[in-house]
Amino acid sequence: MASHYSNYYTQQSGLTADLYHLTMAYGLWKREKSETPAVFHLFFRQAPFGNNFAILAGLDMVIDFLTEWHFSAAHIQYLGRLKGKSGDPLFPVAFLNYLQRLTFSGSLHAIPEGTAVFAHQPLLRVKAPLVQGILIESALLNMVNFSTLIATKANRIVRAAAGDPVLEFGLRRAQGLDGALTASRSAFIGGCVATSHVGAGFEYGIPVKGTHAHAWVMCFDTEMEAFEAYADALPDNCIFLVDTYNTTAGIDHAIAIGHKLRARGYDLHGIRLDSGDLVYLSKLARQKLNQAGFTDTIVVASDSLDESRIIELKQAGAAIDTWGIGTHLVTAKGEPALGGVYKLGAIQQPDSSWKAVIKHSDTPAKTSIPGQLDVRRYYDKQGSPVADMVLDESLYADHQWVDMSGEHLISLENHTYTKMQVPIFTNGKLVYSRPELAQIQQYARQQGDYFAERRYASGIQKRLFHKKQQMSKTT
Repeated sequence: MASHYSNYYTQQSGLTADLYHLTMAYGLWKREKSETPAVFHLFFRQAPFGNNFAILAGLDMVIDFLTEWHFSAAHIQYLGRLKGKSGDPLFPVAFLNYLQRLTFSGSLHAIPEGTAVFAHQPLLRVKAPLVQGILIESALLNMVNFSTLIATKANRIVRAAAGDPVLEFGLRRAQGLDGALTASRSAFIGGCVATSHVGAGFEYGIPVKGTHAHAWVMCFDTEMEAFEAYADALPDNCIFLVDTYNTTAGIDHAIAIGHKLRARGYDLHGIRLDSGDLVYLSKLARQKLNQAGFTDTIVVASDSLDESRIIELKQAGAAIDTWGIGTHLVTAKGEPALGGVYKLGAIQQPDSSWKAVIKHSDTPAKTSIPGQLDVRRYYDKQGSPVADMVLDESLYADHQWVDMSGEHLISLENHTYTKMQVPIFTNGKLVYSRPELAQIQQYARQQGDYFAERRYASGIQKRLFHKKQQMSKTT
């Protein structure tokens, strides 16, 4: 897959960091610890929207970022102008020269995009010189957090639509132009069939959909004239927005133009409802369209929809065929951010041995899991996944599991498993072959359908201790 992010996501590159990353980097450099190998893990503590899982997204962006990661001459000049409280330069020239020579030389393992993932699982594992691992933290979190949040939201909306097509209409309400682009890609991974965002169609090959807005109707003296003009210009792209003035009359006007389209060898593809009582109006539209012989003409609904509203409308019998979702999808209504974190798990000692490190907290959920962590997904004899395990393989090779009651151990000894993390970079070299976006979408749909139906993880965490190493297990 070609890079889609280098124009925007790499233009700040090394400066896509918080200041404390640079101050820590300087302190480590001064102590001659900058090149000490270390392992970091990126994970979230709770799945969003009350889901029991999330759909992982953002890896493609991470790959492009790390491929281009560097400090340019302009970056170094900027950092050289930063001052401490005394007015002296914050960073010495020798350290800035060190930064300018940096490129990503570490290794990255990651769970592929589209996978259903659970709390406390390391989605990304970075093994790199200490300074590099620290400096890339915020960029990686930004890319994975937002992408995963939107992909998960889209997956929920698509499942609520129960097979009806869902279109992403969020460009105008997204959090910035970069946020809109990322949201369109993530929404497609989550299952949206198309986007209104032409730029996203250009960048990623996502199908684009759209016809006209209320402004088109208001450009003309009458609604009939507006519809007729649009049909004359684009006869093979007619989905008329019927609620500019009076929705009932708008449906009738769309049908009248539909007959004229048929006389020319075209058809009325659909009508769109963007306000009012969507249950009543959609039923009315369906009745009028059917009576006029337009049984294949679709009814599209928009109007601030999300998964909850779709379920309500379906339960009320709304005759809606296609759903246009904008604001509540690209802004992740209900949960504005995924609480992803990035923690140090292990650091290499002078004798080349590895020391596992742990962050303690008075809040138990914030205590990190030490070690160099991997994730296994176990399968039964029928090939269905039954459990995930987070473990440090150098210390733990057992196949026992705490069930949800915590009362006894379930043996997974006869189960097969796969390692969920795959190599992405090895010693700074990209070794991963990126799948096409449509493949990721199909995989994500399968993952979402399976785990939503079975409530696989149930959000219940159990912890065992083995050889004084804390292991997190989800069952």
